[in-house]
Amino acid sequence: MATKTAPINMRVLPSVRDIIDAAANLKKVDRTVFIQQAALNEAHNVLAEQRDFVLDAKAYAAFDLELHAAPQTLESMKDLFNRKAPWE
Repeated sequence: MATKTAPINMRVLPSVRDIIDAAANLKKVDRTVFIQQAALNEAHNVLAEQRDFVLDAKAYAAFDLELHAAPQTLESMKDLFNRKAPWE
């Protein structure tokens, strides 16, 4: 069994706690487990929204074309990389 090592404390209105407790009881878990599962599920969803995306066939073809295109050389970037860093 995993060891609990990072406490998270929060204050909520009693009415909020009561709703959480009712839902946790329906799931047959305690409040802590219920909140952990809910928070973890939401965290996974938020991270997935930043990493996963869906494109239709036309948008995917355009994305794939750009992805496989030869890189562009920007003169301003070449200048930046050739400059000495201010701390050197």
